Amino acid sequence: MEIKTIIDIKQFNEWTILSLIFIIAGLIFWISWGITYGIWADIGVYSLTIVMVLSGLFGLILSLMPSKKE
Repeated sequence: MEIKTIIDIKQFNEWTILSLIFIIAGLIFWISWGITYGIWADIGVYSLTIVMVLSGLFGLILSLMPSKKE
């Protein structure tokens, strides 16, 4: 199975944009926290970052999947 058949770029919509915002916000939060406080290995920061990034990734995958109607 090719990636092109699994993910259809034509499906780009508002959910895709929201998912990308979640991914970017999670990474910016982790990087800014590390720069500001000098603490890169903190369980609280990791837990929030992981939730945001994984939510964004799953949303991105689901929003780009072709629908069953086609």
